[in-house]
Amino acid sequence: MDTTQPNDPLHGKTLEMILNDLVTKHGWEYMSGRVRINCFYENPSISSSLKFLRKTPWARKKVEDLYLEDF
Repeated sequence: MDTTQPNDPLHGKTLEMILNDLVTKHGWEYMSGRVRINCFYENPSISSSLKFLRKTPWARKKVEDLYLEDF
């Protein structure tokens, strides 16, 4: 049985995995330039970013879109 989701390229990717991949590839400075949110700009951390992104749909969408552009 094939469990892939052809209409959802983020299927199986957690927000934490997405964020870690982006930070590893680009770094926080690039991230703060592409998605203007304080948790990327001031004292960035995965933990604080995840808390914010889980509560803020527009910011999460921007991060997911950035991930789809790059990977």
